[in-house]
Amino acid sequence: MYQFFPNLAHPLPKCPNDDFIDAMTISMTNISFLRTGALVGALAVAIGAFGAHGLKPHLSDYQITIFEKGVQYQFYHAFALLAVGLLLSQSPGNKWFQRAGWLFVAGIIGFSGSLYLLACRDLLAFPVGWAGPVTPLGGLCFLAAWSMLAMGSSLK
Repeated sequence: MYQFFPNLAHPLPKCPNDDFIDAMTISMTNISFLRTGALVGALAVAIGAFGAHGLKPHLSDYQITIFEKGVQYQFYHAFALLAVGLLLSQSPGNKWFQRAGWLFVAGIIGFSGSLYLLACRDLLAFPVGWAGPVTPLGGLCFLAAWSMLAMGSSLK
């Protein structure tokens, strides 16, 4: 502002709504992670219900166990995404929390998504053998995300 008004020796008075506007615009990532966490949680309910009611007659007990493990980890990490959103609302500039959120998303897609594909491989018309190596990569994303949360929590 000073470049446009060189004679202005002090900042303009603060508008009463500035704090509200700052709070709304500080970080949309916290809202994004809250929304993503809620959506991932809702999808976990839907996918779990589909597995329990729609897929159960078509899958072996072993395949159902694999499918349920994917749903279970999707649920756990939906809550983790909600926590990231809440943590970012308290520390909007914390890059560790933002990285953790994106790694949780990648882990859900990689770990749970590959387990869903592998459990349903007999029902799919395309090969899903490539998903086997993706599962541990998704797990590594989860581990990295939890580590990023720890790092972000240790900052002041």
